[in-house]
Amino acid sequence: MLHDEGGTGRPILLLHGLMGSSRTWVRHVPWLRDHGRVYTFDAAGHGRPIASAPTTELFVADLADALDAVDEPITVIGHSMGALHAWCFAAAHPGRVRALVLEDMAPDFRGRTANDWAAMVSAWPQPFPTEESVLDYFGEVAGRYFLESFERRADGWYLHGDVETFRDISEEWGTRDFWAQWESVTAPTLLIEGEFTITPEGQMRRMLDGHDDARYMWVAQAGHLVHDDQPQRYRDAVEEFLKTLD
Repeated sequence: MLHDEGGTGRPILLLHGLMGSSRTWVRHVPWLRDHGRVYTFDAAGHGRPIASAPTTELFVADLADALDAVDEPITVIGHSMGALHAWCFAAAHPGRVRALVLEDMAPDFRGRTANDWAAMVSAWPQPFPTEESVLDYFGEVAGRYFLESFERRADGWYLHGDVETFRDISEEWGTRDFWAQWESVTAPTLLIEGEFTITPEGQMRRMLDGHDDARYMWVAQAGHLVHDDQPQRYRDAVEEFLKTLD
């Protein structure tokens, strides 16, 4: 589940979003190697079993176990679900986190439900027989994300986990908030939000309150996958932030 992607220097961990995989970072690993030893991680329920109900605490504990072999503080870069798990990991294990990059995720989605979304995912025409069929269905940016995440079998591409698990992960976010975990984070943090965000309006800017070591970047012409929608702007911002840590 934890993949050593190479590089030298201080450890950098990449955490993918919901329905993603470690492979969704493939275009960013090469330049990140210039800044440290890069690791990627496959969350439970995403191509591998999940032990019990998919709570955020379960994911954080799973991540902590996987990182036992990494013996110095880590810079954790997370997208969406991965961003949430990154700051909750930092809250639970402050001595193990050097810094955070949090992309398009907010602390409070209470009142939202994933039922309609899960029904839509269940209706996807699986298997997708070719790469072109995935790109045609989802578009270039999301299509690449899913091509790098889906399970490839002899007859095509399949979702790499249970829709019910993905739904339950998202449903938890609609029943609780994660402000307390964020407020306990002390690590330097870069917050990145796309123009066409999925987050509740204003929340990522509010995350700056009381965090003198946090900075915020709003990226025009970017959807939820900021790092793939605007890869150069994402890279420039992250590299600038990483250099400040040195």
